Amino acid sequence: MQTVDLTFEQFGDKQNTPLLILHGFFASARNWRQIAEKLAMNFCVYVLDARNHGTSPHAEIMDYESMAADVAHFIRQHHLSAVNIIGHSMGGKTAMWFALRYPELVQNLIVVDIAPVSYKHSFDPIIHSLQNLPIAELKNRKQAEELLADLIPELSYRQFLLQNLVLKNEGYEWRIDLDIFKRNAVNILAFPHSETVLPFTGRTLFLAGGNSRYIKENSTETLFPYAQILVIPDAEHWIHVQQPQAFLNAVADFLSS
Repeated sequence: MQTVDLTFEQFGDKQNTPLLILHGFFASARNWRQIAEKLAMNFCVYVLDARNHGTSPHAEIMDYESMAADVAHFIRQHHLSAVNIIGHSMGGKTAMWFALRYPELVQNLIVVDIAPVSYKHSFDPIIHSLQNLPIAELKNRKQAEELLADLIPELSYRQFLLQNLVLKNEGYEWRIDLDIFKRNAVNILAFPHSETVLPFTGRTLFLAGGNSRYIKENSTETLFPYAQILVIPDAEHWIHVQQPQAFLNAVADFLSS
């Protein structure tokens, strides 16, 4: 399987136990800086840009088999031993598949508001809206926010998506390849066929947003039979943004226990 060399941000002393953070769809390492800085007090934190995200290389294939292989390549490339992993959303699915395929490389696994299942919603309307944004005519990012307002009403989500719009040579361009995203969106919603893999029996924590529906009853126990599930109140899908202290407390308690 062809892997890519992932770009990353590193926080903390390299002598400390490694902790990898894997972000979600449309996100990048920069979205996790504040959390990473706090966790770096006790760990050497590596926040990875997934393929086709942030400043990592682009690749036509974007599925969980390839993204998990990228993580394994990163670990070997940087001469790391067994690592702790936190994965959110797409990154959580990558982390789960990585743990199932490379269990010897995982010390502790934390999955944030996602389950090892396929989901039925679609990213097509969002991708279509971004593709139709007249970026050649944009004067500033505020204008882009306003043009997307009817199709993507939530301001914070619009701002999150528009972090992928960068100013270059006095004009705006997408840092991500929206055509690749469109072709691979079905892979992001899915989860690989797991009939031939053994369950992961290592230490696993699922963090679920109290107002989120991504982790449903009995959706984790087949592949992660010894996992704990902890619900974070007053949080939706973005637990680390909406309840950062509760998130940090949960991570610290689990990793230190």
